[in-house]
Amino acid sequence: METNGHSFKNVTVIQSRSVQYLLMKVRNKNTKGRDYVIYADRLMRILAEEAICRLPHVLDAEIETPCGTVTGPIDVEKDKLCVVSIVRSGDILQEAVRQLEPGVAIGKILIQRDEKHKDKIPILYYKKLPKNISECTVMLVDPMLATAGSATMAIRVLVENGVEPKNIMFLNLICAPEGLNTLNEHFPEIKIITGAIDTKLDQNCFIVPGLGDYGDRYYQTE
Repeated sequence: METNGHSFKNVTVIQSRSVQYLLMKVRNKNTKGRDYVIYADRLMRILAEEAICRLPHVLDAEIETPCGTVTGPIDVEKDKLCVVSIVRSGDILQEAVRQLEPGVAIGKILIQRDEKHKDKIPILYYKKLPKNISECTVMLVDPMLATAGSATMAIRVLVENGVEPKNIMFLNLICAPEGLNTLNEHFPEIKIITGAIDTKLDQNCFIVPGLGDYGDRYYQTE
């Protein structure tokens, strides 16, 4: 797809008025506390629903209604799906997926940026993944994609544990073009689902216009 003069591979931007409405709420610097959490949780729920509907292991079936029958997507093969969060902000999106599919396997990767380094390089601190992850479609979740340093490292961790890039779906809320270019360069096969592609990164590697630090605003640790 093309946006803001950039061309990206395997990227889907969710075209939904409700997503755009809620995005404006969480972007607004005056949205705080409980209101921010309510809007953010609703956004995560919509993203989770959209991503699940695009999984390769969604099962169609016929069901009975009070007035007849209808055929459509009804369930996910949970033994073929794993949701891996990049801690801490990714946990919010991971929980939205788990609320929809309670039996899904869960993984955690803790990566933090070195704020003292000029390039904000990522450092891997912790990982815990299901033993059968190499047999799964992996939904990697993190609300913000800025430089893609953390996402790239997380994908490398998944690949080192036997996951094929073509079986990875990266789900997030807002992307910077720089981060998308990095992922496309290193892992062109992964699928990316997002709510928006913003304009650029600033000198501090924050997304512009963005929404600030998603995790800090959600957990009120600004």
